[in-house]
Amino acid sequence: MLGSTHGTFTTDLRARVVACGEAPPVVVHGVTAAPGDLDVSGRPLHATVPDLDRFFRPESVAVVGASDTEGRPNTGITRQLLAWAERVGARLVPVHPTRTSVFGIDCVPSVGALAEPVDLAVLLVADPLPVIEELAETKVRFAVAFASGFAETGEAGAAAQERLAAAVRRSGLRLLGPNTNLNAFERFREDLEGPAVALITQSGHQGRPVFTLQELGVRLSHWAPTGNEADLETADFLSYFAGRPEVGAIACYVEGLKDGRSFLLAADRAARQGVPVVAVKVGRTETGARTAASHTGKLTGADRVVDAAMRQYGVIRVDGLDQLQDTSALLARARKPLADGVVVYSISGGTGAHFADLATAAGLELPTLHQAKQDELHQWIPEYLNVANPVDNGGHPVGDWRGRKIIDAILADPSVGVLICPITGPFPPMSDKLAQDLVDAAEATDKLVCVVWGSPVGTEEAYRTTLLGSSRVATFRTFANCIGAVKAYLDHHRFTAAYRSPFDEAPRTPSPSLRKAQALMRPGRRLSEHAAKQLLRAYGIRVPREQLVTSAAAAVRAAGLVGYPVVMKASGAQLAHKTELGLVKVGLTSASQVRDTYRELTDIARFEEIDLDGVLVCQMVGRGVEMVVGVTHDELFGPTVTVGLGGVLVEVLNDTAVRVPPFGEREARSMLAELRGRALLDGVRGAPPADVDALVEVVLRVQRMALELDGDLAELDVNPLMVLPRGQGAVALDALAVCR
Repeated sequence: MLGSTHGTFTTDLRARVVACGEAPPVVVHGVTAAPGDLDVSGRPLHATVPDLDRFFRPESVAVVGASDTEGRPNTGITRQLLAWAERVGARLVPVHPTRTSVFGIDCVPSVGALAEPVDLAVLLVADPLPVIEELAETKVRFAVAFASGFAETGEAGAAAQERLAAAVRRSGLRLLGPNTNLNAFERFREDLEGPAVALITQSGHQGRPVFTLQELGVRLSHWAPTGNEADLETADFLSYFAGRPEVGAIACYVEGLKDGRSFLLAADRAARQGVPVVAVKVGRTETGARTAASHTGKLTGADRVVDAAMRQYGVIRVDGLDQLQDTSALLARARKPLADGVVVYSISGGTGAHFADLATAAGLELPTLHQAKQDELHQWIPEYLNVANPVDNGGHPVGDWRGRKIIDAILADPSVGVLICPITGPFPPMSDKLAQDLVDAAEATDKLVCVVWGSPVGTEEAYRTTLLGSSRVATFRTFANCIGAVKAYLDHHRFTAAYRSPFDEAPRTPSPSLRKAQALMRPGRRLSEHAAKQLLRAYGIRVPREQLVTSAAAAVRAAGLVGYPVVMKASGAQLAHKTELGLVKVGLTSASQVRDTYRELTDIARFEEIDLDGVLVCQMVGRGVEMVVGVTHDELFGPTVTVGLGGVLVEVLNDTAVRVPPFGEREARSMLAELRGRALLDGVRGAPPADVDALVEVVLRVQRMALELDGDLAELDVNPLMVLPRGQGAVALDALAVCR
């Protein structure tokens, strides 16, 4: 969506922002974005939501290349489209240059000969480009191209796809594909009720497990097989589905994102609507990333950035297709939790203990039931059995009237929001009665009841009829999938309850710092430490008192002004790692030391053939916690901000957290909470607590810099950022900046 135009307008727009202080309107797919709808770097702040009603429910469909000759691929496709058109109430028009009719329906020779506009054109041709150009003369709103041989095949195919995309942009229609399939025209069950799962996939076969949820009683409303996404992309369907009243959850199989920004805007729209998005995103490993590129021809993105971006906007990332189906089904159908507490209830102490271990390790809250509740449960469960949580009934009570009373008593506890009953194997009639009691109890409560049916057979009546026949019980086949889905369910509702869109708070006009910063930029070059610190200073980030000098005498005068003891460093654009070359000296306390050090640093630079812009004489800053704050440019999402343990630890431990701007203070603090070494900021072994507020402020100022200098700043590395004791602030001791 936005990816097709982003690169063409951003640079020019930024120049106009700087020149006149406001952003001009931008047109994306025919929708005008006003200045207030753009951030400071000229990117849209709201998702463009295509009206796809006529795609999924057209009144008329033209099938270009329709056939009824048996044995030909187009014939099977035409037959399926005829059946689909009948189901959705659409009139189908075959288009073929040499046929007079197809399946008894009159043909037209070309799309130019269509007697009236149609909503959807399905292109059963090897080269869709000429047809798209013909369609530009009509008022067709949507087209589907099944043809392969585009970006998934390499450079030549990518060039062909770009020509196709350009023709689509000129035509004004919206295109699904190329390299897509018939999944959008599947037969969906209409006898199922309740909130539905909407499905988006870039590989049709990978959506089959979710599609077959219908056979388990889970409603599916739409399937969007996006293919190579020359035009319509995952974000378009995500935005559209988020606004559909029948959609309870969106399940996605994503190989690559066409444009990271448009995906985040779509995820933001879903988060605002409270619609859960569950996604399998290929590319966690280098091998997976290569395979995805060969399949769809899109960037997979740095996985750590993708993972962080998805979490920022509440997208629930899972690894397997079984997890995708189980988690999306639960989130679509379960009501809002009344409490976060989870109770594990079983007919076996071993089963309960095993499940409770796994659930607790995954982060679920298993509260100890109050003594009064335990006493109540012991009316029906022998005293020697544990009922604190997990609840072990010993087996026999589930076979009679006591079974339902136990379940109802657990669900009546106000600390309980979810009851999970793992049934590791069928043990009729006991398991049959337990399953029925759980279903009956679920119908009578607003709380979530989950069952894990552990039998590998899956043909048992208690499973096939009783459990799967209930729209209120969430049934799983594995412990892991149940625990993952329940955690996602509770996390999703906590997230949406507190969600504030970062795009609402994104800066829309440039700060006064921007002009100062741009004067320091050197396109295509690395800045010296001195220039990089000036860049930080322009954005209000504290740096040590320092002076850049070019003689030993000036160094002595500067040391007197800065105040002993001092640090001296060689400064030059070529210098990325000064310490390894001996170009940093600390703790200098006299004029003679300063004079000798100046000569030593310049001698080393001459020997190493390093051009210097001078030597920095710097204030020596007190001890604190060394952190790193940085900016890098991601191919999918643009600028990203990283924070972590700094100094030498940044390379040893790689303990960092990353976010995609824009984000607010709460997200900055959550970055710190992710760090394994977070305790260092709280003070350890007698050290005072660090000034976390100052650190958060630096992260937010660096984020502002990343947004405003997007396109100009390729990389920023503030390391170390010395975070001083609480109330004393944070000081950037060193910085590296690379201009684009």
